[in-house]
Amino acid sequence: MADQWDGRGLPPVAAARVDRAASGGPWTSMLTVPSAAGLSATEFEPVGEVMGSIVQYVGWSGYGGCGAWGAGGFGGFGGTLGPMTPVPAFAPYVEALRHGYDTAIARMQLEAAGIGADGIVGVALTAGAFDQGSREFMALGTAVRSTRPHQRPSQPFCTELAGQDVAKLVGAGWLPVRIVYGIALLIRHDDMRTRSQASWLSGNAEVSGYTQLVSAARADARRDFTRRVAAAGAEGAIVSDMRVWMREIEPAENHRDHVAEATVFGNALLAVSHPEAPARSSSLTFLPLRPTRETS
Repeated sequence: MADQWDGRGLPPVAAARVDRAASGGPWTSMLTVPSAAGLSATEFEPVGEVMGSIVQYVGWSGYGGCGAWGAGGFGGFGGTLGPMTPVPAFAPYVEALRHGYDTAIARMQLEAAGIGADGIVGVALTAGAFDQGSREFMALGTAVRSTRPHQRPSQPFCTELAGQDVAKLVGAGWLPVRIVYGIALLIRHDDMRTRSQASWLSGNAEVSGYTQLVSAARADARRDFTRRVAAAGAEGAIVSDMRVWMREIEPAENHRDHVAEATVFGNALLAVSHPEAPARSSSLTFLPLRPTRETS
């Protein structure tokens, strides 16, 4: 083994890979053929494959009590269910996820900057489970460099979008500048109505408490996503992935709750000047990349 790494900057193996790539020679790419062909229509050209990763322990951070109760304190039984609220005890779990994703992206950007890149396209951002609660957060993409004379940015832009989609955006006057995400974790107690609706005796029926829980978690994740788009100084964003999971926990005997975890991932957009860009319209939160279907 090499000397012990202190966790700052890039791991020694990654730093050595950057040094080899920066010294010249053939470049490698994660681009598909359509992506590479689309990127060739822009001012960007691939300069190498880059990645960032971190393995960290992500544990369940405790239990902070039940979710919201309905009218009269009976969990909504016979009344209207109240809004869901985040549980403070789960905050360390959410922060662990944020640290994993942010560190993986930051290390990937360090590699890109080390080989003189202006940005990274086609990024795959993953979180794979290891043994005993550990996860590897990994960001993998293709570094690109502008062929026009310019001042290199202090931090390379990064996007999950493929080369052909980046080409469409640049031609329309937009640049995907950063991968952004929103995370929400909510909990709800299984009240009498929920237990009744979830019973096999109720047949194929909606469980309104679970619908409310996942809907509230998804809405909170979208709000977190929007806040992070604004914090990045962007004018809009394209959502690339939206997911929600629900799991059961039993903090005490005969006491069952459900936790919903929702995530929203996407790409923040910034308006840029481009010689071939048409007049820019008002910014959109979600920008379609494909032409809308024409109707007769």
